[in-house]
Amino acid sequence: MPQEKLELLRGLATEGRNPASGDLDRLDILGVLERIHEQDAQVPAAVKAALPEIARVAEMAAASFREGGRLIYLGAGTSGRLGVLDASECPPTFGSDPAQVRGIIAGGPEALILSKEGLEDRPELGAADLARLDPGPRDTVLGISASHCTPYTVGAVEEAERRGCRSAFLTCNAEVEVPGQVAIRLLVGPEVLSGSTRMKAGSAQKMALNMISTGAMVLAGKVYENLMVDLIPWSDKLVERGRGMIMEVAGLDYQAAAALLDEAGGVKTALCMALGGCGRAEAEARLEAAGGLLRRALERNPGAD
Repeated sequence: MPQEKLELLRGLATEGRNPASGDLDRLDILGVLERIHEQDAQVPAAVKAALPEIARVAEMAAASFREGGRLIYLGAGTSGRLGVLDASECPPTFGSDPAQVRGIIAGGPEALILSKEGLEDRPELGAADLARLDPGPRDTVLGISASHCTPYTVGAVEEAERRGCRSAFLTCNAEVEVPGQVAIRLLVGPEVLSGSTRMKAGSAQKMALNMISTGAMVLAGKVYENLMVDLIPWSDKLVERGRGMIMEVAGLDYQAAAALLDEAGGVKTALCMALGGCGRAEAEARLEAAGGLLRRALERNPGAD
């Protein structure tokens, strides 16, 4: 069994030796960094090639949001940490409920700062961790594994399929089939440091997850033009960012924007009030009728946008 695992790993692009970095230990530090940078420059092309599949998963997540479901990321090691990171950044960015985008990592929160690599070898743990969230057909589950063959992640996505969830798998290899309705393959090739998939593979995964969550939130009405109109003003910086958006879009001065934001209770409602020429109650009603999409809520005043 261990030898079979070794043969499987040897057949994966992410585990191969990169011919462009065989002299890494002979280079000075600038040479090492230049070699890393040259390899990192290949990441955007790999992500671009997978855009159709990334788009499908973003659409799946948006459909889950419309139905009251969730986007659930799941992985081990670096892949799991990236999922948790993306999930944790959605509430302050989009004003989303923390339960709407969830990140699960093998080993739980402690594994975010302390490696627990052995847990990734147990598919039943992945299935059990996912089952604790009681997912169903309204939810989208995305397993993240650079190698594709992390048993924890495979077990979780197979559990998602058994439960009728929308399901997808994000990997950086093309050699082996993966579970899920959609396979996102970010083919970055061998790492500059052989097998260290926190590098090119990690960068590609981070880019793809940014696209999935941001794309789904755009479809869910969390963005107007290119502005984060549902942000939650949890800090002075975010309060000022919200006021700035109102100033820019509605053409108000600082004092008027600050007063309107206080009256409205949120940037999106404030903009609907200013651009739609209505009070808070009507703005909130319009937004609810429009499914949270500000542009649609303003269609009653076509000249406003």
